Amino acid sequence: MYFIDVQGTLISDTDKSPIRGAVEFIDMLNYNKIPYMVITNNTKQSSKDFLAYLNSIGFHLDASSYLDPLMMLEYKVSKEAVAAYGTEEFLSILVDMGYKLDYKNPKTVLVSIKADFTSDEYAQMIEFLLLGASLVGMHETSLYAKNSKRYPGVGAILKLLEFATSTPYEVVGKPSVAFYNESLELLRKQAPQTNFSDVTIISDDVKGDLGGAKELGMKTVFVLSGKYKTQEEIVPFLKPSLRPDLVFGDMQDILEAL
Repeated sequence: MYFIDVQGTLISDTDKSPIRGAVEFIDMLNYNKIPYMVITNNTKQSSKDFLAYLNSIGFHLDASSYLDPLMMLEYKVSKEAVAAYGTEEFLSILVDMGYKLDYKNPKTVLVSIKADFTSDEYAQMIEFLLLGASLVGMHETSLYAKNSKRYPGVGAILKLLEFATSTPYEVVGKPSVAFYNESLELLRKQAPQTNFSDVTIISDDVKGDLGGAKELGMKTVFVLSGKYKTQEEIVPFLKPSLRPDLVFGDMQDILEAL
């Protein structure tokens, strides 16, 4: 049974096309009726639209096998007085979901990802946090890859804000325990009595996804088709207990190893 990341694992960070072997891997799971969940930190499109996009480029995914942070946001964050930071698409989705954006006296600072955060935005976040707002991240990715460049991920930004203001933060998406618990509950609809120890998670984010998963007892597979070019860039610097169980180039390499 599998949890499978999307960006950098199933689709390219460069052009959002399927990565080598990705469609075939999902087809193999479907054909053999192997339970799985596609778990993504998507925040740039509505959940429905992003799932439709994945299916439009060749995947065959059912909504019952899909989870992203937007689907859990209402359980974590009140819709009143939110200072949200991220792409214009993300802010638009929040408004469509009924969130009231407030950049004067917010109760919550909500951070998603974009490549061009400004110093003024960081200063505004810090001011709100020092005035008592809570801090929530849509996810806790370590790096954000876009246009052949690598930027600090939401996890890195949350750490910066926590250090600057001594404000603890919560995470909606991966690798929060709540997100993985929800993923497991959905997987149990396909395979009752499943536990984390039965799950193999595949992701290109060895820190933001796989570390938290490994702490819960999952088997971890790190792919080099996204954020990192080689395992030497990151794996030797991880605690031994958090290093991935297996490393592959991409989904095609995993298919060939099965």
